Amino acid sequence: MSSVWKIWNPRAIKIILLVVLLVGLPILGVALAGKPVAQYLEFPPLTRYVEHAPFSWGVFALLGFGLGVILAPALFALLGADKPQHVYVLQPKVFPWWGWLGLGVTGVAWTLAWTRFSWFSLFQLYTFTPLWLGYIVTVNAWTFQRTGHCLMRDRPGYFLGLFPLSALFWWFFEYLNRFVQNWYYLGGADITAQEYVLHATHSFSTVLPAVLSTIQWLESFPDVDRAFRDWKSINLPTELWPGWLVLALAGGGLMGIGVWPDYLFPLLWVSPLLIITGLQVVFGEDTIFSSLRNGDWRPVWLSALAGLICGFFWEMWNSRSLAHWEYAVPYVHGYQIFEMPFLGYAGYVPFGLECVVVARLLSGRIASDSTSR
Repeated sequence: MSSVWKIWNPRAIKIILLVVLLVGLPILGVALAGKPVAQYLEFPPLTRYVEHAPFSWGVFALLGFGLGVILAPALFALLGADKPQHVYVLQPKVFPWWGWLGLGVTGVAWTLAWTRFSWFSLFQLYTFTPLWLGYIVTVNAWTFQRTGHCLMRDRPGYFLGLFPLSALFWWFFEYLNRFVQNWYYLGGADITAQEYVLHATHSFSTVLPAVLSTIQWLESFPDVDRAFRDWKSINLPTELWPGWLVLALAGGGLMGIGVWPDYLFPLLWVSPLLIITGLQVVFGEDTIFSSLRNGDWRPVWLSALAGLICGFFWEMWNSRSLAHWEYAVPYVHGYQIFEMPFLGYAGYVPFGLECVVVARLLSGRIASDSTSR
């Protein structure tokens, strides 16, 4: 019996429920609405069947104002952080040799991604993964140079475990995108389904290591850490009913993304975070927001900032690559930075938090797993 319980423990049950909700609710929604389910399960996903609303100044202004309200407090906190009475002096180390290797890999992969050498044509589709492996190694090296610690060296087993978890994690978002079709891929139409799975999976595997490594790099800056360590406390409820309420609202929204994709497309990024948080509350666990009771906003804001930083590099390196993605975002598809509409970057804010809560599945810790040693 004890061995069975080790398998069916609350964490395993929570993961199973999460998978069932994320996979089942969108399909259930379109089925109940009488839409053809088969088109949402097409693989590889080539057909575009969602017609998006045109650009709207009113919606753009409203969402832009909302984004500013959300991000402005973090900016003010960074700019207005009190200086300590005693200056904390880092003892920097020599930039490690493997950091130079990471920089070299990034530089070579970047050059090959943005050029079209005939001798490299067979490998032109496969520059994304080495770009991000170079980024991950380089960010870890910068963190190690600043603090003497980094995720890659201090927790190698956990670090390596992030790669397969990351691939599964992003495949969920690819699945959810079938219901709103906010992005689509170009430049790889001639590859088979098996090649698509292989190519996409090793590319997706770099997402979590990149974000978690970037969080630890941000934590190495005393001003950033201090700005959010003791900020504003929030009296979050401790009862279970808020968890059930969040689950119901987020689940209902996820059911609706395929039915009303122009109105509910932001929930592709928000609902998974809310569903995970709701499940954690129902199971009596801490969430990424629990530290707000003590005024510690680091798990929230550093995760969001890391998501935005990685988002910038994802979009920049994507913009001139042969195999790349483009966007079709209703109402706000304008003022692009690379291929991404300006307001589309807002999705990287909750996405950064989702990266942390999913990475927690490997460690069982809610604080930044990048620094937990």
